[in-house]
Order: sequence, then structure tokens, then C-alpha cells
Amino acid sequence: MRDPYTVLGVPRSASEKDIKSAYRKLAKKYHPDQNPDDPAAHGKFAEATNAYDLLNDPEKRGQFDRGEIDADGNPKFAGFNPGGFSGGQRGGRTAAGGFSAEDILKEFMSGFGGQQRGGPGAGRGPAGGAQWDPFAGAAAGGAGAGRSMKGEDIVVNATVSLEDAHKGGSIPVRMPSGKVLSVKLPDKVEEGQQIRLKGQGSPGLGEPGDALVTVRFGKSKQFRRDGADLRTDVPITLYEAVLGAKVRVPTLDGSVELNLPPGIDTGKALRLKGKGLYGEGDLYANLKVILPPGGDPDLEALARFMREQKPYKVRD
Repeated sequence: MRDPYTVLGVPRSASEKDIKSAYRKLAKKYHPDQNPDDPAAHGKFAEATNAYDLLNDPEKRGQFDRGEIDADGNPKFAGFNPGGFSGGQRGGRTAAGGFSAEDILKEFMSGFGGQQRGGPGAGRGPAGGAQWDPFAGAAAGGAGAGRSMKGEDIVVNATVSLEDAHKGGSIPVRMPSGKVLSVKLPDKVEEGQQIRLKGQGSPGLGEPGDALVTVRFGKSKQFRRDGADLRTDVPITLYEAVLGAKVRVPTLDGSVELNLPPGIDTGKALRLKGKGLYGEGDLYANLKVILPPGGDPDLEALARFMREQKPYKVRD
């Protein structure tokens, strides 16, 4: 990540209030809800959130200002005193007079019978068996013996709306570390499907593990899902049901206009072919007659007249 101060557009002397104010402006501008079809905005939102998470934590901010951690919150290697190693001044020294991370780990492993690669007897232990080479990721010698140096994978659940799943694109996902990543959804993503983010898992002696983002569909306010089919409720007035009308029906692709014939029976759902999830299912609109709030004297008088003069049955 870039310098968090640069990301938020504040100086290093900025107060907590200034940092919070700058983040709110960027979050409002780049929030995925405001930019549903703009992956670049999703990335900027995630970057701003990560920067704010670091600078809003006094301890992490102090560590970053002192150069102890980088912009992602990872510790920086500061070098070591070469006099503290039995091997003297071996190769791979850093510019600060210390040793490289590889030499330090080799020196540490030498206490367990480890040897540098390429030398006599490399890859063999004191008894001639398998010897772990910490930079090969497996035992050099022996049949099938070895250890992986890769970090552990982590599993993260991501709640995805039906609208986001339908149109694809990217969504922000917060990792256990607090970092927010912009994750691209696969086409026609399914409930329970996992998206692998390489290198975003737990750190290891070698490469870090991966993050497995498990997709969970969130509950929708407008739609009920039945496989690829969707159902939605459409409120109509009594006179629209009796006389017919044009009503707007919500779909995952936006609202559409539907012609209601006079005397429509609201007990049956109207089918909109191909308007389900990913265009593979259908949308069923359930019409619901909504009476005037607080009642209507004229409507009540009409109902009494119909009951007395023109009764009809809707059930046995």
C-alpha cells in the first residue's frame, strides 16, 4: 500500500480529527454503494480504509512513523549485529552492517544440525538421514520427507447481495487483520463458492498462505430466491386491480413496467420470463392489494352495496 498519509491527503502532523475527517470524505466519495460498477473506486475505498485503520491506531501510527512497520502493518527488518553470530562476518550483509534475513535463519538453523546448501554433505543430517533445508521448503534427501514453509490458509466469509452477484464486479472484503481488499466476483457466483486470494493468508517462513473467501448471499429486502428464480411483492391499489393499470416491478436489472388487465386476480403471481438470477430463471411478481390507510367512507359504502346487491363467493 502507498504511504497512508498520502492516501488520505493529510500531513504527518495531522490530528486524529483531521485523519477521521479526510477518511470520511474519501469513504463517501468511493463507497461501493455509490459506485457499484466502478472497480477502481472499490480499490480506492479499500486503500483509504486500510490507511485509516493504520493511522487511527495510535500504536500502529507510532510504529509506522518510527519506520518499524510498513504501510501494510508488516514489521520491517532492521538488521542485526554481526558480532552476535558464531560464523563471524559471512556473506549477505545488509547496508546497515547486519545480516540478510536468509543468513539469520541459516545461522539459527545451524544450532539444529543444519548446513548451507551446496556444501559437502548438504541435505544430510548427522546420521545421514533427511535434513531440512529452510530455503528449499522440503527435506533435501530422504524418501518423501519434508515440511512446507508456506503460511496457513485462512477462510473469510463475504456477504454478497443478489444485486452484486447478478451484475458481477468487485466487492470490499475485510480480512481478519483488518485490511480491506477489493475482491472480484466470478461470473454467476454461487452460494458457498470460494474465491482464492493468493498470498493474503497467514505469513510463513516462506511465502504466505492464501485467503479463501466463501460467498454467502445476504437477505434481500425486495427478492426471495428459489434457485435461479426470484419472487417479489408488488403493492397495488384496489382500483388498479379492478380497472387495470400499468405498474412498475423491480428486477435485478432495474424496474420494468407491467400492464395489469382489468379485474386482475391477485391470488396468482405474474411471471416475467428471464428476469431471475443471471437471466437463467424467472421473476414472479405477487400482486398485493393495499387498502387506503385509515379507511375510506366511500369505499366502505361501495363494499356494503356490493355485499347486499351483488354478493359473490371467493371460497366454499
